[in-house]
Amino acid sequence: MRALTLAHTGEPEQMSITEIPTPEPGPGQLRLSVTACGLNPTDYQRARHGVPDWQWPAVLGLDPAGVVDAVGEGVEGFAVGDRVVAVGDIRERGGFAEHTVVDVDAAARIPDEVSDVAAAAIPSGGLTAWDAVVEKLRVGPEDLVVITGAFGGVGGIGVQLAHAAGAEVIAVASERHRERCLDLGSDRVVDYRGQDVPAAVREIAGADGVDAVLDVVGEQSATALLGTLGFGGRIATTAGRPDLTAIDPFTLGPSVHEITLGFAYLYGARADIRRMGRMLTRLLARVADGTLDPMVGRTVGLAEVPETLGALSRGELTGKAVYAAG
Repeated sequence: MRALTLAHTGEPEQMSITEIPTPEPGPGQLRLSVTACGLNPTDYQRARHGVPDWQWPAVLGLDPAGVVDAVGEGVEGFAVGDRVVAVGDIRERGGFAEHTVVDVDAAARIPDEVSDVAAAAIPSGGLTAWDAVVEKLRVGPEDLVVITGAFGGVGGIGVQLAHAAGAEVIAVASERHRERCLDLGSDRVVDYRGQDVPAAVREIAGADGVDAVLDVVGEQSATALLGTLGFGGRIATTAGRPDLTAIDPFTLGPSVHEITLGFAYLYGARADIRRMGRMLTRLLARVADGTLDPMVGRTVGLAEVPETLGALSRGELTGKAVYAAG
């Protein structure tokens, strides 16, 4: 089969289209004829650093969508011909190829109302946002919530989920994305380039502080926003833990959540992988009924994926980029 392969660690632009063997599904796996695959920061990060268990040449692409064309032993609930999307295992060959295999427990059937491209835009960012906003932070009505990277793949869906839960949302994004953040459900937008973000958040929140924070930037940002929480506040991070020494012990009593869903394959139990499939199904239902925007900003062919990942790594893209076959 044709696949976009990486011969060794390096920049994503070093990938090239080659021929490799078509994979066969093992027990509990589905093989997909790939129709679309989302592009994510983890793709260029893994290209640069590699994964110890990789089979070389490597194939990136964690978020494949497609049509089931073969099933492995023990598979139940899916059949050849089903339209499916999944979140992949970082150790396996991914979706920038004509075929890929996925774990049946991490897969979800694509509703008729949802295109394969829209479905492929959801898994990595959507699952991270759902786990943070819905399951860990438990955002609800009357909560005041801060979300950084609010127009990115995680933050943009996080804004929508928090807004749907009835929360007041403070989006942290660049000024050029202000109107789009408001369209997604933000109530206020803090420009991280032109404002002191923690100071701006404290001015909005007042003495009570905010109820919850979703930070996708890194340890320094998470630590700075830790000080904006009110008593018993919650913070979820995807790119670095906050330094808890920044606040006095036994004062605010924050709860801290590190979102690492993709590592369920390495460190979790089978139940954790099944949970990803269930969350993905719930997200797709919202896309199907029009209450969740997958934020697709660009579709590209296989040959364009390396350059597009490079642009993603430099922060040059707006919205979600998705590879669309054919």
